[in-house]
Amino acid sequence: MPAPGLKRFPAADTPGVAVIGGGIAGLAAATLLAERGARVTLYEQAESLGGRLAGWSTRLADGGEATMSRGFHAFFRQYYNLRGLLRRTDPALDRLRQVPDYPLRHSGGLTDSFARVPRTPPLSALGFVALSPTFGWRDLAAMDARAALPLLDVRVPEVYERFDSVSATQFLESVRFPEAAHHLAFEVFSRSFFADPRELSAAELLLMFHIYFLGSSEGLLFDVPTAPFPQALWDPLGAYLQRLGAHIRTGTPVRAVHPGDGGGGGVEVRTDTAVDRHDAAVLALDAGALRGLVAASPALGTSAWRDDIDGLRTAPPFLVSRLWLDRPVRADRAAFLGTSGYDGLDNVSVLDRYEDEAARWASRSGGSVVELHAYAVPEDARREAVQSRLVDRLHEVYPETRGARIVDARHEWRSDCPLFPVGSYTRRPTVTTAHPQIVLAGDAIRCDLPVALMERAATTGFLAANALLAGWGVRGQVLWTVPRAGRSPVLRALGTVGSR
Repeated sequence: MPAPGLKRFPAADTPGVAVIGGGIAGLAAATLLAERGARVTLYEQAESLGGRLAGWSTRLADGGEATMSRGFHAFFRQYYNLRGLLRRTDPALDRLRQVPDYPLRHSGGLTDSFARVPRTPPLSALGFVALSPTFGWRDLAAMDARAALPLLDVRVPEVYERFDSVSATQFLESVRFPEAAHHLAFEVFSRSFFADPRELSAAELLLMFHIYFLGSSEGLLFDVPTAPFPQALWDPLGAYLQRLGAHIRTGTPVRAVHPGDGGGGGVEVRTDTAVDRHDAAVLALDAGALRGLVAASPALGTSAWRDDIDGLRTAPPFLVSRLWLDRPVRADRAAFLGTSGYDGLDNVSVLDRYEDEAARWASRSGGSVVELHAYAVPEDARREAVQSRLVDRLHEVYPETRGARIVDARHEWRSDCPLFPVGSYTRRPTVTTAHPQIVLAGDAIRCDLPVALMERAATTGFLAANALLAGWGVRGQVLWTVPRAGRSPVLRALGTVGSR
């Protein structure tokens, strides 16, 4: 997606832009605007950058310090725009490390692996089916091939028009996928949205299938940071922004935003201590924070738009438990393991397999650092019981941990990820608003491109900056995505059969 215009603002005509939110979306927008010469002020209510990938220091029971975060995140190769953002300070992406496999294990004993799956479409999808123990010949014969054909030609945004009214579970049931495949392959996708597949829009599930199987040649293997998020990603990017002249104001929540008169009169940003004026603003907030800011800013938007913002939903709570154990897990254990059927345990990661800080602790203590995730936890669940149950399931998945003593533990409960329920697509806010000088960014924002999760955050951040820059006649960021339709003409033709 090219972005024409002047290379940068003339020195005598540099607008001031407020970027509200220091997560991936806000950092993408702030970086591009500052690179083009805008005077950027980045407001972040937390004390550090990174949003949901922020980190903070914690002192362990043994007296050492560790960087805690909200847990493991996979940096897939299809995250072109996010990786482009990270290349600003790490051109060769040396601060990311490849994870050699992405195994998925079901409690019934089946295990899927992506290490040997071909990466070139359509061999990627065919190879997964051929190599997966969840697809037997009888299962394949029982599937409704016609109902599955739309998977072969996912088009954006048409996939939302056709499948946003159906849940992910309903779609899989209509195709008659084998039950084990529900859990191992597709439920893992849906739960990466922190959602129950019975609630998640089927359009998001089909989009994920397109991104990872038939729309790109990068496959399902991914990279992870070699150090905690602040050290590997956000501290270098924050320093880069400051060198560009950006003013970073962490620990500064924004209470209200008011557009200027006549649609072009600037933006007023209110914090606890000041009222600042800027020429434009990027609201790069999670769904709950955006709801709160709009509710406190009565001059923003139209009544219908405000209703749509108020209708944004947040996914159920999730838990990240990090355990410092006094002995190592078995040497052949994967750095990351997706799990299903283990009473709420969604994945296990062994941090000392890839993160330098955890590796140093493990080497010094002779132990290991293990992280457990549970997504879409029921609102009424007893938190202590969930935490205890995850540890019990760890002992089931990795029996060698049964005798391990937990040297220390941290349990992070959060509920601030966007939910994309059935029928929500048309009500999701877009990047642009009724005010030309105010734009939105974040993974909750509607984007008619084949992107998801962290890549949606980065892409909408760049799109928000592009929208402002275009209004000023300045060149934006060139964006890349996987194709907006199926890559194979033969598969596209087959896919149209399923729509008749």
